[in-house]
Amino acid sequence: MRIFKTRTIATEACKKGRITLGDDPNPVKPARMIHVGDIIHVRKPPVTYSFRAKALTENRLGAKLVPDYVENITPQDQYDLLDVVKISGFIDRRKGLGRPTKREGRELARFTDSYASSDGWDFDFDDLNDDEL
Repeated sequence: MRIFKTRTIATEACKKGRITLGDDPNPVKPARMIHVGDIIHVRKPPVTYSFRAKALTENRLGAKLVPDYVENITPQDQYDLLDVVKISGFIDRRKGLGRPTKREGRELARFTDSYASSDGWDFDFDDLNDDEL
């Protein structure tokens, strides 16, 4: 319920084995029925989100009503992992991803320029007194 933007994307995620139910490591099929209290694990790399079904409905609902039916129980460490990946995404490029895009290049230049400026990181040891070392 509103975990994916469309039903097609949700079906593809099931077929790729990214959706599991409870403690069962086997992926679920798209038409799998769930029950109140079931915990659904959704793997959207690099994070695995967890949701608990609070109630069921037959129809598609508006986004404002989703908290009445689904509870997000994703651990904080998964969100921390997402933040780390966002920060290091354009610095630690995996092999085979090719050259950075223009946008990634600009972000990388901004990032390196902010640390190369004279904000206390770049100094000459000759300018310091012995008591400052």
